[in-house]
Amino acid sequence: MKQRGRKLEAVQFGRFSASRTAPLAARLGTIAADLEELLRALEPGVVAIESTFLGMNPRSLVVLSQARGALLGVVGRREIEVHEYSPAEVKNAVTGNGRADKGQVSRMVRTLLDLPDDKVPEDATDALAVAICCAHRRRFERLEEASRG
Repeated sequence: MKQRGRKLEAVQFGRFSASRTAPLAARLGTIAADLEELLRALEPGVVAIESTFLGMNPRSLVVLSQARGALLGVVGRREIEVHEYSPAEVKNAVTGNGRADKGQVSRMVRTLLDLPDDKVPEDATDALAVAICCAHRRRFERLEEASRG
C-alpha cells in the first residue's frame, strides 16, 4: 500500500497458498518463503496484521495461529515494524461500522482503492482492509503528534 497525502494505492495484492496435501511444516515453510520473497521485493517499512478472532472454530484458530507465527517470524527476522488491529478496528476504519459484514468491507476496499470488482479475491480484500486501517491510524497518529508539538 502506498499513501500519497490522503490517496491510498494498492501496490500489489494476492494470496499465499500451499498444497493442502503437504505436511503442515512444509505448508508453513512455503508461505513463509513466499512472504520473504515479497518483503525482499517491496521492502516495506511497516507490516499490518489482523489479530485473531477468538470466536472462530478451535481447529481453524490453531491453524491460523500457526500461520501467523510463521509469518511474524519472517517479519521479525527482518526487523520490520508490526501493527496489529482487531477485526472490529479494521471494519470500522474501512466502513465506519465495526460490525460490517465481509461484503460491505470488500465493497469499501474496492471503492477506496479504485479496484475493479472482479479482480480482487476475498482474501486480498481482507488484507487490503487491514492495510487501509493501518494507513488511517498512522496518519491520525502523525496529525496528533504534530498538533502537540
